[in-house]
Amino acid sequence: MAKGKFFNNRLLKSKISTEHVTAREKWLGYLLGPAGALLLNAVLATYLNVYYTDVLKLTTVWGGAFLVVFPIVSKIIDAITNVAMGYIIDRTRTPEGKARPWLLLSAPLLAITGILLFTVPNGSQTVQVIWVMVSYNLFYSFAYTIFNMSHNLMVPLSIRDTQQRGGLSVFNQIATIMMSGILVALVFPMVIMPMIGVDKGKWIALMSVLSILALPLTLLEYYFTKERVTLENQAAGVESAVPFRQQMKAIFTDKYMLLIYIYFLVYTTGSCIKNVSLVYFCNYVLGTYNDGITQTMISVIGGIPMGIGIFAVWPLAKRFGKRNVTLAGFILYAIGGAICWMFPTNMVVMLVGQFIKNIGGLPCAYVFMALFADVLDHMEWKTGFRSDGIAMSVYNIIAVAMVGICTGIFNGLLAGAGYVAPEIVNGVTVAAAQTEAVKSVITFGFVGLEVITGVILAVLLIFLSVEKDIGKKQTEIKARRERNGGSV
Repeated sequence: MAKGKFFNNRLLKSKISTEHVTAREKWLGYLLGPAGALLLNAVLATYLNVYYTDVLKLTTVWGGAFLVVFPIVSKIIDAITNVAMGYIIDRTRTPEGKARPWLLLSAPLLAITGILLFTVPNGSQTVQVIWVMVSYNLFYSFAYTIFNMSHNLMVPLSIRDTQQRGGLSVFNQIATIMMSGILVALVFPMVIMPMIGVDKGKWIALMSVLSILALPLTLLEYYFTKERVTLENQAAGVESAVPFRQQMKAIFTDKYMLLIYIYFLVYTTGSCIKNVSLVYFCNYVLGTYNDGITQTMISVIGGIPMGIGIFAVWPLAKRFGKRNVTLAGFILYAIGGAICWMFPTNMVVMLVGQFIKNIGGLPCAYVFMALFADVLDHMEWKTGFRSDGIAMSVYNIIAVAMVGICTGIFNGLLAGAGYVAPEIVNGVTVAAAQTEAVKSVITFGFVGLEVITGVILAVLLIFLSVEKDIGKKQTEIKARRERNGGSV
């Protein structure tokens, strides 16, 4: 647990001291600060599996079973560390809050473990397999778990005011969109990937730079955020340790929390399969290997709606409700995906379908964390205590476990269909021609599955009505805190 005395040092104090959210808090703490770690994670989500299959050529290890089993087993470990981290956060007491202090620790850990992921030695296959397993779990089950748990709690713990909290949710998501929707989706396929191909040395150099960049930017997030909700509860004397079993019971017996977990599970499943299949789809179904154009075109169409969403989503959410706007969005999401699924090799139709789909995905992208924060406030109103760390650990377990499970499933389908990795011939990367079975697997992963998940999500949201009386519940929480002798 983080010790309060350590954080009494002036050098470790937050640079934010105001009661309300400030401009520099939005821009430095929620937009620029998380950008380094989010960029690193976005690159890994899209390209780490490519590094394993195409650079290290691990597709055939253990008869194709290694890249199926290893990600899934690793996520079991990750799930355990997420629960442990949630437990620790809920019992952390410092003048700087309970989640923010862990951002400080995560900064150097992200840099070190990010580099280790790619510096796999040129030894025997056994040595490589061991290095991959150890480095993968050091990054995802340790370093990124610490960062992600604390980072994701910054919006829910920032402030109770739903309007200001919603604004922070948008800024927080802009950072994610900037990294995954612009740099990774546009710059990488058009510029970076054609340059590095399957050259291991170039991969190591590139990923070392990105890993080191995460360190100072994560420190920026630490210094320019503030846990007002935690600090006001500490001042009121209500931020006491609640038994773990009591927290778990509260979470798993609340209908809104269960609904938002199921919602996130379905959404994450579709998104993870889509993300891991993106590069393969552009290389073998819609375009040609690392042509620098296909993935860029798909990504531009995805980036335009996300840019529009910065200005449009929150005003719509304030007028019609976060749940209602998100529900309508998923109907468009499914329609756009269906158009793509019917014509996966037609660039024009694909771009139209992707545009419709990404317009539909805007509300989910920008307001989900604000909706999750409403559920956490509802839980506090209902139980009389907060369960932020444990609740976020379950959320993170879903996020990280599905990455491993979906990657394993996709790799298994690729291997079963007969995927053939590229080779370097006379210093040039040459891609193999893939069978129709391989192309069908890739197509379903990129455009088919999310048609199904979009419909399921729209139905689930009908029942997620937590925000209709959240203002009244927050007023009651404040009154309860004041009766206990606290002050805001």
